Amino acid sequence: MTETNTETEEKIEVKILESEERQTIVHCTCEEIYAYRVWPTTFLIERGTGKRAKLITAYNISFAPQWTINDGKGFTLIFEGLSKGCDSFDLKEIIPQEGGFEVNNISRNRTDVYHVDLG
Repeated sequence: MTETNTETEEKIEVKILESEERQTIVHCTCEEIYAYRVWPTTFLIERGTGKRAKLITAYNISFAPQWTINDGKGFTLIFEGLSKGCDSFDLKEIIPQEGGFEVNNISRNRTDVYHVDLG
């Protein structure tokens, strides 16, 4: 029986690690050559529950207050993992001024990798 308990404990540990390591990747494109930045108060907000996935890091864009000139390649945002029951979510940059990033009703997919156009 000790062997079975050890196997169960290992399976539980793996499931915990899987849930901790899940991430959601959002590739963003911008049509205009313009300076962009992202605020740490950017979230993926699950529709229905309102649960927020926090922004972990970003590539090819600066965090406010710095700015990055869009070179046409866009940028990538890495968020915490979404809940398993989430079917759709919103990308929202919650900032104290107008012009924050916002894309509503993004349908969830199996890979948790998304491409959005910020126009």
